[in-house]
Amino acid sequence: MTTEPDATAAAAAAEAVRRRRVSVLLVVALLAYLIDLGSKLLVVARLEGHQAIEVIGEFATFQVIRNPGAAFGMGQAMTVVFTAIAAAVIVVIWRIARKLYSLPWAIALGLLLGGALGNLTDRLFRSPGVFRGHVVDFISVQHFAVFNLADCAIVCGGILVVLLSFKGSNPDGTTAPVSTKGE
Repeated sequence: MTTEPDATAAAAAAEAVRRRRVSVLLVVALLAYLIDLGSKLLVVARLEGHQAIEVIGEFATFQVIRNPGAAFGMGQAMTVVFTAIAAAVIVVIWRIARKLYSLPWAIALGLLLGGALGNLTDRLFRSPGVFRGHVVDFISVQHFAVFNLADCAIVCGGILVVLLSFKGSNPDGTTAPVSTKGE
């Protein structure tokens, strides 16, 4: 039997955990965002209009590309749609954060949020104009794509979300039973 002060203390402790998890989410998002923003400012100032710089021979280079589309340059005529999708992702993450008690989920969502904000900033503030801005990509891997650090954060956050989901982990800290075939 739980007394009222015990229930109040438990609720306060749970709220403190949630606040710490949301703080982790925001710190991870801020770090991902600032690293992405700083790298883009640096490469635009130093590399745009110049020859590619070899990082690992010809396999990996730094070269500035303005990308109006999504991954791999797809959907170049849909810049406004990608802007709306990024904004929607930010809203969804914020809504999930209200019930966030899991540290791994806080990190994953922070990476997704920071990356989405990084690319959304380009879409809003870079030429050719608001909602139509081209994303600055600069990491080029031979026979692959040109991408940026926001993209890296999004991919890492997405992989972590998939792994957590396969483990049965939920953002609220609960674990769903993982079903196995043959049971």
